[in-house]
Amino acid sequence: MKILITGAKGQLAREFQRLLELYPHEVSAFDRESLDIANDSDVEKTFAAHTPDIVLNCAAYNLVDRAEADYDSAFAVNASGVKNLAVACKKVNALLVHFSSDYVFDGTKEAFYTEDDNTNPVNNYGKTKLAGEIFLKEETDNFLLFRVSWVFGEGEQSFLHKLLEWAKQKRVLKVVYDQISIPTYTRDIAHLTMFSVNKGLRGIYHLTNSGYATRYEVARFFLEKLGMDNLILPVRSDSFPSPARRPYFSAMSNSKLSRALDVQIPDWKIAVEGHIESQFGQEEI
Repeated sequence: MKILITGAKGQLAREFQRLLELYPHEVSAFDRESLDIANDSDVEKTFAAHTPDIVLNCAAYNLVDRAEADYDSAFAVNASGVKNLAVACKKVNALLVHFSSDYVFDGTKEAFYTEDDNTNPVNNYGKTKLAGEIFLKEETDNFLLFRVSWVFGEGEQSFLHKLLEWAKQKRVLKVVYDQISIPTYTRDIAHLTMFSVNKGLRGIYHLTNSGYATRYEVARFFLEKLGMDNLILPVRSDSFPSPARRPYFSAMSNSKLSRALDVQIPDWKIAVEGHIESQFGQEEI
């Protein structure tokens, strides 16, 4: 099968490229310079040249705070770009796999969000991701929409990477305790996505690791597993004023996907340990 990947330089796209080396598929990966999904003619030309069977859309504008002042740029990628891909996929009868976010929810439910819950984003980033979901459903029914949260993997884009850099520079770290969701490993996302594709799933699913945690809990677990002895202090979000509001409890239930695939999705702690082993092994931090 022909698989086209967008956002090739991102941590999730790189994980897909590693995984798909094990498959007998023809894979074409495009970064923003070679394929701007916000440009409909760019998309049309690329699809005409490659005629994909499956499109993995890993392109995203994920600068949450910057999106408050730069809504148009975020909308161009997260919404218009998804619409362009959906239109192109429909023309060639390709499956579009798209990744959205827990930030489409407002975090006030005080329970795990399911795929049937109402959306109500509290920041511009979440609004553009929700617009992308709406465009996707309007343009095609041949799609898999995965909502993911707090994604981490190889590269410099995740909270874990930033946390490690801070920990190397400061003995005492302050990390917020009033943002709660689920850290989710790119390796698990990639494997579960391809399992879902091979199983013929369609529609909306929440694809996260299991469990839930505050940013503070994640920070303590990660640094302790690395053998670092930083002092980590829990603080409220208003200790770090930011342009964009964050939802309080945006953890999503992965039970629908787990049942559909008949798998037990690993806990986030197991995923973080796997990431540490993959990235650092016995290396001294």
